[in-house]
Order: sequence, then C-alpha cells, then structure tokens
Amino acid sequence: MAFIQVNMMSESLYRTVNVNVILPADKIAMPDQKDQKIEKVKQFKTLYLLHGIFGSQVDWINGTNLQRWAEEKNLAVIMPAGENRFYVDQPATHDYYGRFIGKELVDVTRAMFPLSDKKEDTFICGLSMGGYGALRNGLKYSDTFGYVGALSAASMVDIPDGTLSFMQDAYLEAIFGDLEQAKESDVSIDWLIRKNRNKGQKLYIACGESDPLLKHSEHIAEQLKENSYDVTFETGPGAHEWDFWNRYIKHVIDWLPLEKTQSGINSGNIGK
Repeated sequence: MAFIQVNMMSESLYRTVNVNVILPADKIAMPDQKDQKIEKVKQFKTLYLLHGIFGSQVDWINGTNLQRWAEEKNLAVIMPAGENRFYVDQPATHDYYGRFIGKELVDVTRAMFPLSDKKEDTFICGLSMGGYGALRNGLKYSDTFGYVGALSAASMVDIPDGTLSFMQDAYLEAIFGDLEQAKESDVSIDWLIRKNRNKGQKLYIACGESDPLLKHSEHIAEQLKENSYDVTFETGPGAHEWDFWNRYIKHVIDWLPLEKTQSGINSGNIGK
C-alpha cells in the first residue's frame, strides 16, 4: 500500500495545499508464492474524502481503518486539507474551495496518478463539515462524481439552528454570506437537490442516533427522497465521533461499486 504526501500549488486557492493519497499500486506476492497472480490496476476507482472542522488531511488515516479497506478493494483515496472553510467558494479572499475540490483537485490527481476519469468510478464523501462539502460539491459537480456519501453532515445553511455553539450567525455569514440569500444559492444542499435531479447519481447518508446533527441528515435524506434520488439512509448507535465514522466509512466502501481483491504484502501480513 503506497501512502503518498503531496504538496501542490493550487490555482483555485493561490497557495500550496497538502493532500494525502492512498494508492494500492504496489502489491507484491509473498516470497514463497511467486506464482501468485497479483492484479495490476491500470486505472483506479477513486474516493475523494473530506475531513471535518478543526481537522486536516491526516484525520481519516489516524481515526479509521481506511487504509486497509482501500487496499482490499483496490480503491485510491485522495484526502485534501480543507481548513475550516466548508469547501465552498469565497471570492473576496480568492478561496475557491468548491472549485478546488470539484474541479482542480480531480484534474491534478488524475494527471499525477493512474485514476479512472469515468463518472461511475469517481466518488466523494466526508464527515461533518466534510459531509456537507461532499454533498455540496458532489451535487454541484454532478458530471464528475457518480457516487456521493455524507457522514454526520452539517448542513448549516439549510438548518442554521445553533446546534454547534460556536456556529452563530456571524460565523456562518463569514463562510456563506447573507444566510437568506444563501438558501437560494449553490451553498444550500436543498437548493442543489432541486436543481440537480435526474443526473444519475447515487447517494449515501448516515448519522449516529446520538449525534446532535441527526436532524440535518434526516432532513437531507427526506429532501433527496422527495426529489426522486437514488439514496441510501442509515442510522446506528453512536454520536459525533470517530467510533461511528470508523464503522460507517466501511459501510460507504461496501456500498460503492468495488470488488474485493488480494491484499498483497503489508505490515503484519505473513500469509495464512
């Protein structure tokens, strides 16, 4: 399993951005099994995976078993740093995070690595702020992403209810602009759901039963169903925490159109 740390200059953000990459391109057979056929993938199916607020590009590696599961499924995973900006465009400061996630990052990583350029092989997911970012950019860039997942999504524009104490109106307005106008723009998940029907996407929404943001996920799932999207909605024991996200990112990987393959040699793997 190759774990790659990338520092890339972003035209959308006018600065260097840190990106971590899981690329299962280095599988080899056990020394006593040289005749074992290890599948060589020419173009990897790819998951763009977004972290939550206060997080960084290392969160998914530190908090879950993602790397092992990605290797088992020959899944490339791209994990960018999104800071605390909710992955939306903010022209006043030239922080085009939405354009970076939905367009530039996809183009650059496809140029760097052997990734499929097919919509049906390109996925996006995230947790909390990243769950919102995955929904926002997955729906906005519907020609790029065939599958969109969101865990514990924080849809603050559509339900600005002060559930999270630090996210008062002043904070939200700094991110999204005037909140009433934002509800009728591409930072609103409700608005994007209405505008992007019939694009052939599949969506997966999940949230913990004890998560204060559960009503956000329930609202999003309801809107998707009312607008005839292909959506899977799950809840289960857990709160806004890594124990839940570790379990349910596995649900996401199992939901994606992937096939189990050989793991090859990795740390601790000594065969049968």
